Amino acid sequence: MISGCTKLIVFDMDGTLVDSSIAIANAINFVRRRLGLPPLDPDIIIAKVNDPHLNAAEYFYETDHFQVRHEEWFSEYYTAHHEQELRLYPGIRELLEWLKAKGCLLAVATNAYRRSTLESLEHLKIREFFDAVASYDDVPQGKPAPDMLLKILEELQVSPAEALFVGDGPRDKMAAEAAGIDFVLVQWGFSDHREAVESVEELRKLLERRCCR
Repeated sequence: MISGCTKLIVFDMDGTLVDSSIAIANAINFVRRRLGLPPLDPDIIIAKVNDPHLNAAEYFYETDHFQVRHEEWFSEYYTAHHEQELRLYPGIRELLEWLKAKGCLLAVATNAYRRSTLESLEHLKIREFFDAVASYDDVPQGKPAPDMLLKILEELQVSPAEALFVGDGPRDKMAAEAAGIDFVLVQWGFSDHREAVESVEELRKLLERRCCR
């Protein structure tokens, strides 16, 4: 639930701002191929990427933790294919423009690697909207830990009570709760929830008169 005056809105990236489902599935399978593992069904990959109870490194790459080579190979695929396999969800650019015009601080908190994150935002021409970006390799722990949200709050000097996190999955919600930040769940991306904001226009109405400096 949103309450009070919101100075900062933090967005998850994949499944919230960006439709990257094809790129993520293909990049993970690219890494698996380099590891000598068979490909996974893309639908299964997308269904599992937001599972907070999953050890993603173990599930996708059969190891107990992510390694540098995983990031390098993932980024290698992303760099070569992001122009063909990424797109903004309809209405996202207009929403960001509207929020900036109202004076909101904006940020991204994503479990993607920083290199891939910045490449995605630059390619989609939305990097300029964000005052801060926190990625998986910028903090000790990715979501559902609150580390990247706390990093953004400190960097932009905003209190948890003045911030809002918008995401599409349970990892996002758990991170927001741990950081003491209000959370809005959306589902025009990878997820299917019973109670969630179902369109960008609905989110805009929800944020109306909430953004202030």
